[in-house]
Amino acid sequence: MFDLIIRGDQVVTPQGTGAWDICIEGETIAAIARPGQFADDQAGRVIDATGKIVIPGGIDPHIHSLWHIPAIGDGEPGLTDGPDVVSRAAIHGGTTSLLDFATWSQGQTIEESVNIRKQDWTGKCYADYGYHIMLQGAIPFDLYPQIAEVIQEGHPSIKIFTTDITPSRKGRKITHGHIWEIFKVLKKEGGIAAIHAEDDEIVMHMYDVLEREGRTGFENMAEIHNTMSEDLSFRRIIRLAEHVEGTPLYMMHVSAATGVAAIAASRAKGFPIYGETLHQYLMFTHEHYKLPNGQIYHTYPSLKETSDQDALWEGQLQGSISTVATDEICCNLSTKVQGDRVDNVTGGNAGAEPRVSVMYTEMVQKRGYSLAKFADLVSTNAAKIMGMYPRKGALAAGSDADVTVLDPKQSRTVTAARLHETDYTPWEGYEAGAWPTLTVLRGKVMMEDGEFFGDVKDGKLLKRKIAEEVRQRPVL
Repeated sequence: MFDLIIRGDQVVTPQGTGAWDICIEGETIAAIARPGQFADDQAGRVIDATGKIVIPGGIDPHIHSLWHIPAIGDGEPGLTDGPDVVSRAAIHGGTTSLLDFATWSQGQTIEESVNIRKQDWTGKCYADYGYHIMLQGAIPFDLYPQIAEVIQEGHPSIKIFTTDITPSRKGRKITHGHIWEIFKVLKKEGGIAAIHAEDDEIVMHMYDVLEREGRTGFENMAEIHNTMSEDLSFRRIIRLAEHVEGTPLYMMHVSAATGVAAIAASRAKGFPIYGETLHQYLMFTHEHYKLPNGQIYHTYPSLKETSDQDALWEGQLQGSISTVATDEICCNLSTKVQGDRVDNVTGGNAGAEPRVSVMYTEMVQKRGYSLAKFADLVSTNAAKIMGMYPRKGALAAGSDADVTVLDPKQSRTVTAARLHETDYTPWEGYEAGAWPTLTVLRGKVMMEDGEFFGDVKDGKLLKRKIAEEVRQRPVL
């Protein structure tokens, strides 16, 4: 006797896409069966998903909740919305797992930074969640054994900045000597480096240039966080990883054709490197900065040209881009647009809810991607790269029963009023060709036909381990 059977004719499984019954018992998938193998009376409930798209629960591998927003002028510093708000929106949008950051600061142990994050998340999240470990600045010698320990404890992805991003954020950049030492630990202990790669010297030089020329409006952001910076920084960090062979790289928020090319070149040589882009980069360019409240489109690095968008789409097909994330920053409109200079604009976007639907529309309906490719980019690849597969990212026997059902008959005009995050959305007016009608987390129906059934204590902390094959060669 199963607790739930979901019957569909377009179900994406590792065995192929087609007519399958997802048989759920407790928190896991007990069987993926051919239609008719089990009768309706063999389950406590049967859901008919015929005519709909059934995929593994979405995975957003890059979000920031309770993220510090610096004060501007006489304003007060603040924090973005917490995991309760972000995860509720994610569930409504078909995403069941989130990866945030545990930020280490000077004077802390990594264990202390993880424990602080646990206090922020435990019992406060509707989705399952995990942490990248974010390192910053000068790395003391006694931190390297702690990095090894936290990898073994199930947090194997280590976030590294090659830039301070803006002049006001001094202290984030990690020098290449320290990165080299971190890579040695990752190679030995089975970790993966999650890189924010921009060339700090180029970026800071361009801040000085625009200040000197009196062109400090945020609409000039692409001149600072530019394609050359991405080219130089990507190739340098990739070359360093190649010298510590066996160090896998996850290049976060790839924004430019130069970044795509650098990833492709290393993958062609057999090195384990994976690219993440954001749906902002795929959908918007720096020309959007010129629109009213153009800050809503911005995240770091900056938006680029249409030619860069073309490269990002092509990179998905060729393998250089493996995942589509959000770099989620959930704050209200007044906070998002409070900065209007190149050196004070708030990054990130409120995008956890529309991500899956927007990408289905752009990938499947507009560009003809297969449903399997779409599911890979919004779920499965993130699970594989980040050490959650096949528990997450798969509709397979033994996997967590995380299921998203999209209804192509439920096309929707995206508006902030209909979303569940904040009071604005960069996708206002976007015509989504499908929308989630069912989200299941570990066997529990969390959202059905827009009605929410989740409990804030439903989310569980994910302990992860990177598969050896992912660390040795580009397998996706």
